[in-house]
Amino acid sequence: MILTGQEILKQVQSTHIKIEPFDAKRITTNAYDLKLGTKLLKYTDETLDPKKEPNFEIIELTEEGYTLKPGEFLLATTAESVGSDAYVCKLHSKSGTARQGLFVHITADLIELGTFGTLSLQLYATLPVTIYPNQDIAQITFWQPKGEISSKQSLYAGTEEPKPYRIKDFA
Repeated sequence: MILTGQEILKQVQSTHIKIEPFDAKRITTNAYDLKLGTKLLKYTDETLDPKKEPNFEIIELTEEGYTLKPGEFLLATTAESVGSDAYVCKLHSKSGTARQGLFVHITADLIELGTFGTLSLQLYATLPVTIYPNQDIAQITFWQPKGEISSKQSLYAGTEEPKPYRIKDFA
């Protein structure tokens, strides 16, 4: 069951949902609007190999913005830190963002219970699109889990900057 905007506010006030910084005006019918952070991660390797450490550069997003080219992929984070021990969080694109041809997540939209921190955005442009720090970029919804809860911290939790992928052991 998805929480309504009014229920999100109640759960933030009761500390079952944490959003920092929090602004009640950013609550919608059944979501909370999130802003884009100020750092971008751009891979510099020609080919990414999950068995090798990736090379990348961190780009500071300024008020001049950054224009993604069609087919360009960047990692970013939200300006807000979000999490809950009681509700499953799910990341969604803002409608206006999607209408500009910008994906904010490719597949990783589920935030594990017990995770708190900035959320990773997987930015992928289908058209040339300029992004700016603190622009409305995504929404987060909160869902009531059913069944026994066993919290496990995400490998990417608690980050302030975009993180590259982790090396995998296929043995």
